[in-house]
Amino acid sequence: MLKSELAGYMEIFHCGEQYAAVSRELETAFGIKGAELRALVNTLRREGVPICSNAKGYFFAETDEELLQTIRHMSSRIAGISGAIRGLKKARSRFDNNQTSLPLEGGDDL
Repeated sequence: MLKSELAGYMEIFHCGEQYAAVSRELETAFGIKGAELRALVNTLRREGVPICSNAKGYFFAETDEELLQTIRHMSSRIAGISGAIRGLKKARSRFDNNQTSLPLEGGDDL
């Protein structure tokens, strides 16, 4: 199974931040595209496999601090995405066509 192969590969060859692998290297090694790699990494993380990432690439955590850095980075991304969602929800008011609107001039001649 590709998932377990990736986990084993990361633990053996990319253990610790100093041995981080860029996405393209892993995509080539496993014959997959970036989206599939990200999905595999996400699945492994959900299962408790300590795969970290930073600007240098993906790596198997060697220390608790490496895990904490990845957790902090992911948490900050969540905060940014949440802010963007709030802004987009606010922008929906531009498209609210269900509101009753009354003409400013004219009308029914009542």
